[in-house]
Amino acid sequence: MADPMHFDRLASGYDDARPPYPAALWARAAELGALRPGLRGLDLGAGSGQATRVLLAAGLTVTAVEPGPHLAAELRRRHPEVEVLQTTAEAAPLPAGGVDVAVAATSIHWMDTTVLVPRLHRALAPDGLLLVLRNVFGDEDAPVTPFRERVAEVVARRAAPRARHGLQDLARTETDLTASGLLTTVSVDEVRWSVDLDARRVRALFATFSDWTPAEVEEVADAVEVLGGSVTEHYRSWMLTLRPIH
Repeated sequence: MADPMHFDRLASGYDDARPPYPAALWARAAELGALRPGLRGLDLGAGSGQATRVLLAAGLTVTAVEPGPHLAAELRRRHPEVEVLQTTAEAAPLPAGGVDVAVAATSIHWMDTTVLVPRLHRALAPDGLLLVLRNVFGDEDAPVTPFRERVAEVVARRAAPRARHGLQDLARTETDLTASGLLTTVSVDEVRWSVDLDARRVRALFATFSDWTPAEVEEVADAVEVLGGSVTEHYRSWMLTLRPIH
């Protein structure tokens, strides 16, 4: 079973291993009015602070919620201007109407949306926005590369399918977040992109995946060497933007 604290054990190298979210998605967030100086931002499941940094650079004041003690410590060290709450999104103290922009970047699947959504509805300002982002590592619509064939072989040998938590499913995420009638969709945006990775970067990235074992990570890293030392990965990223219904 995937372990949400897996990421906390990788705190020191997590930021370097995970690629950033595409700039086009943040540009879209700015178009929607989410990245304006003076707004009050909330980063839920902040991790190493990829979204936190974007909010800070745009001039927002930021509260970061991160349950992992090591990741929370890294956030405090890197961004002393940020209020870091070491707790879960479901338990974090959120002031009524005190949030203009909430962000959940590849973290919403770890949260109980039946608890979280009513709390966010109360915390968001009347014109507030919730941005839910996801980097999908492996674009299912892209041509299957030899490296992706190796990845599929590793996954196929697992004794039993491992829970995916709807990680990549945009439609399921939207349904979960709007089912209560408290939030409604403002915009759905997707970006497709690719990146060249060597064995070291593949090893670092796949090690951050909570459902991959060390042996599986080494196998796909070795495959990169066999395939010439570098592979092109095709990825998809999406952003679901919602607002509260009053």
